[in-house]
Parts: sequence; C-alpha cells; structure tokens
Amino acid sequence: MKKSIVFLFLMAGMLANANVRMPLLFSDGMVLQRNKIIPVWGWADANEKVEVRFNKQIKTVQADKDGKWTIGLNAEKAGGPFELTITGKNKIVIKDVLVGEVWICSGQSNMEFQMYKTMNSEKEINDSNYPIIRHFGVAQDLNGAPKEDLKAGKWAVCNKDNVKDFTAVGYFFAKKLYAELKIPIGIINTSWGGTCVETWTSREAFEKSDDFKDMIASVPSVNMDAILETYKKSLLDNIKKIQGFEVTLDNENQFTALSFNDANWPEIKLPSLWENQQIGNIDGIVWMRKTIVLSAEQAKKEAVLYLSKVDDEDVTYVNGIQVGTNNIWETKRVYKIPSGVLKEGANVIAVRISDYTGGGGIYGDPADLKIDFKDSNIMLQGLWKFNVVQVKVALAPNSYPSLLYNAMVNPLIPYAFQGVLWYQGEANVWRANQYKKAFPLMITDWRTKWNQGNFPFYFVQLSTFDEFGGNSTKGSRWAELREAQTETLKVPNTGMVVTTDIGNAKDIHPTNKQDVAKRLAAIALNDVYGKKQVCSGPMYKAMEIKGNQVTLSFASIGSGLSTPDNSVNVKGFEVAGADKVFYPAKATIKDNKVIVSSEAVPNPISVHYGWADDDTEINLFNKEKFPASPFRTDDWEMITANEKYSISK
Repeated sequence: MKKSIVFLFLMAGMLANANVRMPLLFSDGMVLQRNKIIPVWGWADANEKVEVRFNKQIKTVQADKDGKWTIGLNAEKAGGPFELTITGKNKIVIKDVLVGEVWICSGQSNMEFQMYKTMNSEKEINDSNYPIIRHFGVAQDLNGAPKEDLKAGKWAVCNKDNVKDFTAVGYFFAKKLYAELKIPIGIINTSWGGTCVETWTSREAFEKSDDFKDMIASVPSVNMDAILETYKKSLLDNIKKIQGFEVTLDNENQFTALSFNDANWPEIKLPSLWENQQIGNIDGIVWMRKTIVLSAEQAKKEAVLYLSKVDDEDVTYVNGIQVGTNNIWETKRVYKIPSGVLKEGANVIAVRISDYTGGGGIYGDPADLKIDFKDSNIMLQGLWKFNVVQVKVALAPNSYPSLLYNAMVNPLIPYAFQGVLWYQGEANVWRANQYKKAFPLMITDWRTKWNQGNFPFYFVQLSTFDEFGGNSTKGSRWAELREAQTETLKVPNTGMVVTTDIGNAKDIHPTNKQDVAKRLAAIALNDVYGKKQVCSGPMYKAMEIKGNQVTLSFASIGSGLSTPDNSVNVKGFEVAGADKVFYPAKATIKDNKVIVSSEAVPNPISVHYGWADDDTEINLFNKEKFPASPFRTDDWEMITANEKYSISK
C-alpha cells in the first residue's frame, strides 16, 4: 500500500512538471503591443517542444535544459479579439487577446492612486465603458533575488465595476490615447506607495555604476529569511537608540492616564508621517501624547477634538477616556469630547496608532489638528511625545535596494510595450542631489534589461507640497528633487510633466490626476504618435545681466509666454547677489522673455523661480497653458549635496 502511495505521488509530480505554464501576464483579456516583435515565453519540461499559435502565425520552440522557452511572434497590427494558443504536453488557450498600445505605469503612491479617489470620481467612473482599454494590476511583492513570475495579477476590462481600482493617471492617459487612436490600449500598473527609486533598480545596475558600486558591494545577496533577521535587528536597535529604551508593549495601558509621566519620551513634529522623521520607515504600534493647559472656563465648554488624518488606525483618549477610534487611513478624525472629561489645568490627549503598511502617524493639514470650543480653538500642531511599543517585522520595499525590481519588474521582462509612465520622487527628497544619478540609472537599467531600445520614458515632476517649509533662504529639498527630475531630461527619449499648478500644498496626493494624464498624453501623442502639438511648458535656457536687471530666455515657449490672468507680471521669482541672500523680485514678460529685478539687489548674479517646497503662487506659462518648470541659475551647494543612499546594518 505504501509503495502505491509513493508511486502516485511521483506520477503526480511528473505530470505537474510536464504541463506548459505561462506567466501571469499571459492571460485572458491581455493586450499585446502592435508593430513590434511579440516575445512570448513560459516553462515546460526540459527540451520539450512547444507550439505557439496567434492570429495566422504558427511557431515552434524547444525548451532549454531548465524548461524555459521564449519565442518571438512577428509584429501584428492593432486589432482583435484573438486567441493565443500554447501547446506542449498540454494545451493553454488564452482568450480575448487584443493588439494595440501597451504602456507600463510605475512609481509610488501618486501612480498607485486609484480612480475612486480622484476629483469628480463618481462622474469619471460612470463614464468608463471602454472595453478595449485593459488594465493589468501587478500585486505588490518584494524579493531578495529576481523572480521569474509575479505573485499575482490579472487583466481587467475597463468598465464602471473594474475601473475603481485602476491607476488613475494610467487610466486617464489610456482614455486620451484611445480617443485619439481608436485602438486597444493596455496599461500595466506596477507601483507601490512610499517607495524610493533604488528599490526599483536592479542589483546589476548598481554593480556597474561608479556612483553606487561601493554601496551595493556591502549589501548581502542572501535569502529573504536572512535579510528579515538583519532588518529586524536594525529596526529595533534604531528605535532603541532614538527612544533611549526598549520597544515593548509592557505597561502601555498606563499611557492613557493624565497622571502618567512621559518626560523621558522623545518628541515628534505633527502633523507629518513618521517615515519623514526620526522614527523612520516602520510599521507597528506607536503611542503619541500631547499635554495642554485649559482654563476653568474652557474646561466647562463643549469641545470637539480634530485629529486630522491617522495612518492607519487610531484609538484616541482624553484624560484616560476613549473618545473615538477609526481604521480608515485617509479619513479625518473628528471626536466629540464628552462633558466632564476636560479639567482646569493640565489635560492629556493620548493616541494609540497602529500602522499596518505604508506611511504611519498623524498627518494632513495643520488646521485640522485642534480642539474646537465653538467660539475658540486650541491648535495642536507642533511637538508631541511618542513611544514605539511594537515594530511589525515585515520587510519593507525600501529596506534594501532592488526588492521591487526583483518582484514587480523582472517578471514583466521581456513583454513588449511602447513606453513607461513614471510618477515618483517624494520618497527621494532627502537625497535629491543623488537622484540626479539614481533616476537616470534606473531608466538606463530598464532599457538594458528589456533590450527594446531607448523606449519612451515620461515622468511627472513633483507637485507643490509644503512638507518642510523649504525655500530659497533655508533650502528646499522638494525644489532640489524637481531640479534632479529636470536634469533627467538629458537622458534620450524622456519627457517631463510639470504640475506646479495642479498640486495641493497641504496634500501629498493631489486628486487632479486628469490633467497630469492629459499632459503625459500630449508628450506621447507628439513624440510617438505623430500628432504634433505643444506638449511642454517654458524651460529656462539662459540669462543676461545688465545692471540690476536680469533678462531670462526660455525654450518651449509655444506661441508665447503668458500668465493665467494674461498679466505681464510674473510671481515666484527671486534674485541674489554675491552674498547668496535671495529677495523677492519684480518680474515682467517682455518680447517672450522675463525681466527680473529687485531694489534690494543692485548687482544680481542668481535667479530662482519657484524654489520652495510650496511653489503654489508661481504663474509663468506658455499660451498653450503648460506651466514653466521651477529652476535656479546658480550652482551653489544644495542642502542634499552630501546625502547618500545607504543600508542600515
């Protein structure tokens, strides 16, 4: 009997190995790239003969000794639906296959940003019946070595039921292309919020880079379990160093009480995600406490606690009494404080925050962090006490380089596509200067790996966001990252969308993704599809100094420089002399140039435009309504000049 069971197990294993298997990308509803060789690949038995049929093509290939096989179908014109049939010892039929234009959409949260969150989302979702637009959502995954296939993912037909979870930028881009081309459009969405560019870049790229080879040499090529143990120790050691005491859940029930002494807890600035501060990139449980002093009159009043937003879940107490809880990370917390809870003198707000993935902490608009007494407010932004009591030890995408490349990019290669749309950079603002090397390295890396030439690579410049209050006086990490993105245009066949006018200084996730996508589509339609049009705003070209005036000239002015209100006066310019102190400048459009001056700077040598985290006020455009990119004319040292990517040991 035992021998029979063993034999059955062996037979089952042999049959499983014999089956031809396809990557998840090759599944019902897929879109193949038109007018290019179509790579098709999969797995079978070693040396097994595999036949591929598509449209009128029939091709055969033999699997190698490891069972891997790849074949190139001849280029096809747009059309469908077709069936793709793969036959070995078994037969796979992939149905409803279209041929058209395929674009890869990647980056961090603003590319991940789903349709249901966009402005006018209900209207947009109701107008989404475009059955030959297809979306492939790559499941989020990470790995220590390149994977052959994805963790999960499937093609979805565009309709009101499916579109809610599509990448908004990718969908609006596809919708515009479809309107112009009237052919199938496929978008492959491989994105993950809060991720830095280094995790999307292969290890081989770092090893071949003079700028990063020393860094990558110190990163072990080990299995995920070993990486996880190293990462766990690193996280706990770092938090202990910051706090001065161990990470532990012991005694946390005491933290709600007014009488609890939190004098030895460190402080953190709120509202702001803790990933941007000393706690760093952790998931887990963190307590935060704020002590306020009230008068006897205030203590008697009706009061409402506004806690802005909490990522992900909060349980909130006032003087030991629970006043509210919520587990929706993007919902504003508004909690009524029951009568009799507030006291004359010291009062304490204690918040237990559980972060499950991505960003963590109390974040949002400082105006939404307050106690409201109807006729007055006590603002709560600023320093709060904190205590990390639990660290969720799961490897994060930014823990090591290449983790997302390995799991979410490598399995897509060598799928044929037209180009890449990229929306990322927020996670790299601390190393903005090094991004000038890291971002082009990633672009070159993907082009090398795919071996499909210098395919179009279009990216979105960072919108306005007042993360640090940066400006020309104290430096701006966000402005420096925008500059790094602008310099990446030196890489062949790239394009950049400027979004200074459609961001939100108080929200890192602006909801206007429609205009972002339209501007990306304008570049693609002009550069790829032969529909010539102005697709860029003014870009700084040169300056001429005469006395106290600086005359600036620009490329990509379209049919002329302009402002939204058609005024000749432009906002957002500053000038500095040899002392490197910047002053607001008067700026005027004349003969499609901008003349800049300030009475405070008799001998100007440098001009800044939009050089701030929050560059909302700037208003230089061309007449086609594309905004000018922020810039500086000097090469003075940046505040991120010496910040380098490194791995915590």
